[in-house]
Amino acid sequence: MQTTEKQVWFPAKKYGWGWGFPCSWQGWVTIMVWLALVAGGSALLMPGRFGIWITWLIVLGAALFTVCLLKGEKPRWRWGKD
Repeated sequence: MQTTEKQVWFPAKKYGWGWGFPCSWQGWVTIMVWLALVAGGSALLMPGRFGIWITWLIVLGAALFTVCLLKGEKPRWRWGKD
């Protein structure tokens, strides 16, 4: 028998909207890879290609947001009760 529950990598924040720190090793690996891509792109693109660097950051931010939507708890506004 299979369960339909998904494994959560990013729990919802207790206050506000969004996700908190990762709660699984997969989430931590995702954050570390994302940070490495941001740092690497910054080192290569920032000295003279500001427009491409901003585009790189937007693409990486959208990718992280998508992973959080797929592998995190459902985002909604929270006031600490839950």
